[in-house]
Amino acid sequence: MTLLVAEDDVHLLKGLLELLTRAGFDCIGVVDGERALKVFREKKPALCLFDVLMPGIDGLSLCREIRSLDPQVPILLLSARDAEIDRVQGLEIGADDYIVKPFGPRELVARVKVALRRRGNDVAAPDDPDKPFVMGDIRVDVAALRAFRGEHVIDLTRREAVLLKILFERSGRPVPRNDLLDLAWGENFMPDSRALDQYISTLRRKIERDPAKPEIIKTVHGVGYRYDAES
Repeated sequence: MTLLVAEDDVHLLKGLLELLTRAGFDCIGVVDGERALKVFREKKPALCLFDVLMPGIDGLSLCREIRSLDPQVPILLLSARDAEIDRVQGLEIGADDYIVKPFGPRELVARVKVALRRRGNDVAAPDDPDKPFVMGDIRVDVAALRAFRGEHVIDLTRREAVLLKILFERSGRPVPRNDLLDLAWGENFMPDSRALDQYISTLRRKIERDPAKPEIIKTVHGVGYRYDAES
């Protein structure tokens, strides 16, 4: 299983490659986005780990480009920027996780393993995993990674589609935050991560008519989130 790592700091790149190799992965390391894109097209790695701030094609642009080529490959972003807007931006363009520097070695390896476990293992209905479903006034097509409101097309990331699927399948019941994290990210996902809140916020901006007064994804304070089919 080959991982593609792009980091312009050669010392950090060396450390990342050594860490991931010791964890049992084959790795290809590059120092800029242009080489990363070339390697991705040639090698089709199982997972991508990109630094956000790189010269030339930066990590965000690289993520956007690769996501257009492959909607399924896990992409993890590394950044020293820890502001919420930076995290949200990374997740909005299709990253599966956003890891802030400095990070612990075991945390990084755990996040890589979780992302790989989720690959090709999204939550799906047992009868027909690709069957579209309706939530409120939108139709969700998980296979196409899109939602539709009339003729308006809403592009979804893989995990956004999974979150909607989970809420739809448990319609009328509050879905605890930990359940959503376990089902959409994996049981070993860091419990203090704010990725869920950021994904829900982004998803609401995409699918709700008024994100400030959500009708599809409702907050259940102290518990998690809920979708009510009858609302």
